[in-house]
Parts: sequence; structure tokens; C-alpha cells
Amino acid sequence: MQIEVSRDVFRLAQVFTISRGSRTEAKVLTVRISDGLHRGWGECVPYARYDETLDTVEAQIAGLPDVFSRYSLMDLLPAGAARNAVDCALWDLEAKRAGKRAWELAELVTPGPEITAYTLSLDTPEAMQAQAAENAFRPLLKIKLGTPDDMARLEAVRTGAPKSKIIIDANEGWSADVYADLAPHLVRLGVALVEQPLPAGEDDALIGMARPVPVCADESCHDRTSLPALKGKYDVVNIKLDKTGGLTEALELRKAALAEGYGVMVGCMVGSSLAMAPATLVAQGAMVTDLDGPLLLAEDRDTPLNFDDAGVHPPKAALWG
Repeated sequence: MQIEVSRDVFRLAQVFTISRGSRTEAKVLTVRISDGLHRGWGECVPYARYDETLDTVEAQIAGLPDVFSRYSLMDLLPAGAARNAVDCALWDLEAKRAGKRAWELAELVTPGPEITAYTLSLDTPEAMQAQAAENAFRPLLKIKLGTPDDMARLEAVRTGAPKSKIIIDANEGWSADVYADLAPHLVRLGVALVEQPLPAGEDDALIGMARPVPVCADESCHDRTSLPALKGKYDVVNIKLDKTGGLTEALELRKAALAEGYGVMVGCMVGSSLAMAPATLVAQGAMVTDLDGPLLLAEDRDTPLNFDDAGVHPPKAALWG
């Protein structure tokens, strides 16, 4: 097999801010794998939170042997961005070889559209209210929080979008005391889910704590090996392919999480339609789908995913799978 790696940059439609910082573009790695006749591709977003950079991820991919399969790849690379791009490229390659769609190879039912969250960037309460009002037509809004003065932001968003379902991503930005103080207000304001309220290394504080709103593990959940440590802390797990290391593990994590009684959320980093495409398979029937990356971009891949009132649709074969 021949592997090619390129770096691509997609401009964002507007500045995107979370509790860890701001960005104006999405920098991704695109992996193309060819067998001489067919070529598959995949995308990943290296994440500094996990000490990943474009350079380190590209080096991981460069160290792969000439011949391997999706199954041996699980032992060749750890869960993370590098394995994700390669794994998804292999799925695409296999689909092209077989003349079938990726969901057929995975023995899944034909996927349909799923309502996706739309993320509001962290900003002043006034700016977030304006963002919410502009997007009040959307059925599901996700709010980036994670600061000591989040209550005003939450109130502002609810005022701006009184009918939208709201979920919150604190990005590990709260303490146990802050979360406990906010929890009753989350209920009052109709918040449906709170994502990773505490730092991953400090989430034992959630054990025994009242969770009137379902709490979702994001940074605390990477792949199936994460599940034992989540018991008693979380109600939902957020499956992101850049954490699981690709579609192969994501499907297995979904199966294992559901078997253990967790709800499933399917999320994403800020990337193009190519990065979201495999995740649409995992998102079928999920409690929450958060695959809005392309909606945050000013530019996208050719043959991008279709987003409409029904949600995000599965990819056309010209894009992936």
C-alpha cells in the first residue's frame, strides 16, 4: 500500500472559542491510501489536549509498515488522531474495492439523517445571546462554557433561543463546587446534557454527587478501555473518532457502552465533512449527535455532507465510504 499524508487548512466562518483558547482555522491531516487501483482517504485533527501536533501525528503515520490491515492497525498505533485517519482511509479503500458502502461492510442498517447540535462559541453573555438568537431556528444548540461566571451566559442563551434544546460543554472547566451550584439552574433552564464538567483527572468527585441532568464523559472517555473508570460518574459517553482511533474502535465502543447502560453521544473536533462522514455511521440512533464541524467552516471538501432540517445526512460515495 502507498500512504500519502497532506496538511490542509480550512478557514472558519467566525472565531471559535472554548475555555482553552480561540482559533480562526481548522488544521487537519488528510491521509490517502492506495493499492494501485483504488484509493481511500480519511481525515484527523491532532489535538493539543492529548499532546498531539501535526508533526507528531504525521510521524506516527510515517512509521507504519508497508503492509497492514485495519485489524493489525489496532496494535500498530494507539487510539488517537493518527490511527483515526488511517483507519477511516482503509474503510473507504475497502468500500471502493468491494463496490459497496462502508455501512454494508460493517453490517449496519442503511443510515439516515440525524439531528445535530450546533455549537455556540464561548463569548460574553451579550454576544452569546446574539449567537443564540441567530440560531434559534435550530432544534439543538451546544454551548461552550467552562468559566467561573457561566450562569450569565447560560441565561443569555436561553433568552436568545427559548425553544431550542440546549446541551453544555464545560471542557473540564468547572470544579465540583461550581458544578454543584449550577446543577439546579441547569434543570431550571431546561439543559438536556452537561459534557465533561470536571477535569478528567478529578472526576472521582462525581461519584455520589446528584446528577439531575445527564453527565457525559468526553475527555474521560477515549475507547473501550476507558469504560471501567467511568462507573458511578457518568451517564453518557461522547464518542469521537479522533479519540477512539477510527471508525473500527468507535463502533466497538458504542456497542460496549450501550451494553453497560450508557447513553451515547457522537461528537467531533472542528474538521471538514471528510472527518464527519464516518462518524455519521456511529451516530445512528444516538442520544445526542454533535457533528457540526462543517457548519463552522467557511470552506469545505468537494461533495460535502448535506445538512438540512432533518439533520446531517450520511455521506455520498464521492466523499467517503
